[in-house]
Amino acid sequence: MNQIAVNSLLLAVYFAVLVAIGLMCRKKAADVNGFVLGGRSVGPWLTAFAYGTSYFSAVVFVGYAGQFGWRYGISATWAGIGNALIGSLLAWAVLGRRTRIMTQHLDSATMPDFFAKRFGSPALKLMAAAIIFVFLIPYTASLYNGLSRLFGMAFSIDYAWCIVLMSVLTAIYVIAGGYMATAINDFLQGLVMLVGIAAVIWAILASKGGLLASLDGLARIQGPSMLPGGEPTPGIFTSFLGPDPLNLLFVVILTSLGTWGLPQMVQKFYAIKNEGSIKKGTIISTLFAFVVAGGCYFLGGFGRLFTNVLKVGPDGMPAGGFDAIIPKMLEGLSPMLIALVVVLVLSASMSTLSSLVITSSSTFTIDFINGTLVKNMSDRRQVLCIRALIVVFIAISAVLALVQYKSTSPIAFIAQMMGVSWGAMAGAFLAPFLYSLYSKKVTAASCWACFLLAPAFTLVGVFCRDAMPGILKSPINTGAIAMLGGLVVVPVVNIFSRKPPKELVDGAFACYEKTTVVQQATALGSETVR
Repeated sequence: MNQIAVNSLLLAVYFAVLVAIGLMCRKKAADVNGFVLGGRSVGPWLTAFAYGTSYFSAVVFVGYAGQFGWRYGISATWAGIGNALIGSLLAWAVLGRRTRIMTQHLDSATMPDFFAKRFGSPALKLMAAAIIFVFLIPYTASLYNGLSRLFGMAFSIDYAWCIVLMSVLTAIYVIAGGYMATAINDFLQGLVMLVGIAAVIWAILASKGGLLASLDGLARIQGPSMLPGGEPTPGIFTSFLGPDPLNLLFVVILTSLGTWGLPQMVQKFYAIKNEGSIKKGTIISTLFAFVVAGGCYFLGGFGRLFTNVLKVGPDGMPAGGFDAIIPKMLEGLSPMLIALVVVLVLSASMSTLSSLVITSSSTFTIDFINGTLVKNMSDRRQVLCIRALIVVFIAISAVLALVQYKSTSPIAFIAQMMGVSWGAMAGAFLAPFLYSLYSKKVTAASCWACFLLAPAFTLVGVFCRDAMPGILKSPINTGAIAMLGGLVVVPVVNIFSRKPPKELVDGAFACYEKTTVVQQATALGSETVR
């Protein structure tokens, strides 16, 4: 069978399974709680894989792995390690349990609803909903762009058809089965990602003589010196920190700490089943991130070994930009491996897209339309509205992806589009959400400060890039600084703003004081064994 026939057959089977799962989960998506949170009864494996597959998409495999592997060499693997330790392990340990407990106590299904009930401020809910709806769109558009590169390589079809195919299939299974269908499909997609990453790394390195030969070849390539004004340095792309440690640090911060404030990630904790599921999910999610994220960045670090097919210009840029690096590295693989890669990246992108559209549409329905435009919507009407908005959101992001593909704007690369989205949302939500779970001193004013400053700072970094100081010319760096800045802004504003009503805060934190009886195998009692 030729390449196109192998790819088409594999994709047909894959699509049939996704749609079948969506249709089977229809009964569990009859009300808002079931459609958005899966009835808060999702187990550790499904939740961990849903978290991981929402985390890693074509943005990482094509955009970030290609761009940062080219810039930093093997040291780009630090981004994958950070994703596993900070973006997964610490995120689950710090946020998982408290998020599950307090959101259930407050009966909140979305992040904006959490802020409204935690601070008694409907205005906070509306502002948070607006931020989510606006800034999820460029991130979603970046998913299409990454996928288009691989589909163009594997099928030689027009980019528009890639967008239509991915949009329609994602819409079918998400609209039919809601969160539970998404979680089950995410599990299957995650398995494909694990197998695919391992197989692709092995094949790529084997094509260059194996791991040691690949490292030796990369070490012979001269790169910029770590010292200002220094001579080109051979071996810099295999060094521990690479040629630009400071900017690499910002990449690690953005891609790792960002998950703590992204609604599509944090809402995975809302739906998890119980205490045991959180403990197991923490381990599973961390190992998943080590393999997928660590593998992607490690693979991208060898991009400079493929300059013969990349056609690097005088400016040091590969033809087609950074987003063309990974697809070019894959062109020489066998038909079956290329088919596996196509399904791998499609899995990663569709799982992330499904998570984004559920988050955006449910947020807009529950937190903006219900109670604001329409008073007292029934559960049934809310679910219908969410389903309709899923179609709208997918359509908007698809159109933006087409426009962006042909654009010469300053955010033409996938990595920059993600930097804008993550920087604005995580910068706005990370600090207020984190502090709100642990401290009674957080005020509504500190939330407003982050909601206004982070998106504004991120957008100024994009549209006024030429006027920004050197380190702030990158949307990646401005996004990372917006996140870190919020951790300072919240406690400072708390000092100078009026404290929230005591009864409101005590009511929210009462959930942590409830007594729960468990088996002695889970927790030791007060008796002393002699």
